[in-house]
Amino acid sequence: MEPVRRKALVDAALRVIGDHGSLAVTMSDIARQAGVSPALAHHYFGSKEQLLIETIRSLLRQLRSDTVAALMAAQTPRARLSAVIRVNFHADQFAPDTIAAWLAFYAEAQRSEETRRFLVIYARRLRSNLLADLKALLPADAAERIAEGAAAMIDGLYIRQSLKSAPIGIEASIALTEDYLNALLAATFPSSRDGTTTSNIQGQMT
Repeated sequence: MEPVRRKALVDAALRVIGDHGSLAVTMSDIARQAGVSPALAHHYFGSKEQLLIETIRSLLRQLRSDTVAALMAAQTPRARLSAVIRVNFHADQFAPDTIAAWLAFYAEAQRSEETRRFLVIYARRLRSNLLADLKALLPADAAERIAEGAAAMIDGLYIRQSLKSAPIGIEASIALTEDYLNALLAATFPSSRDGTTTSNIQGQMT
């Protein structure tokens, strides 16, 4: 039962953080949501801080698992770029509780070195996943510049969703990021080192 109860507590923490919009929750709040006693929650995690760390680990594990599966299914560098974009805008990532939790963890990272470390891991993974396939299509300097821009777009659109500052949904967010990549690939791509032409790469974009 331990893995089941630990997962139930992590899921409950995500919901409670989402309801509160911050990490200012108690172990009792989380235990009540999970349907267990606070004593049992402390038994499994020791403290609220450890449970919150496990919650962000869980978010990162799920995102990494989804990304790996999507990349394995893609056949070309351009298709893998689209896979990374779509995973980051997956419906699960756009669930209100998940958005609220990510923002709460970003706020906590200003005070907690451990939380900040996990968020740096996320940022590095996103950049690395984009850069790996951009380097197969572009010179290194252009690939790095576009990877930074695409990652910023993904994070920015995610934040706009959380603030409800624009009526833009998942598919529109994906389309905007794809448009950004397509425009810069078309503008930046000379002839590739293996002889691929701009028209060839344009074919991969469709």
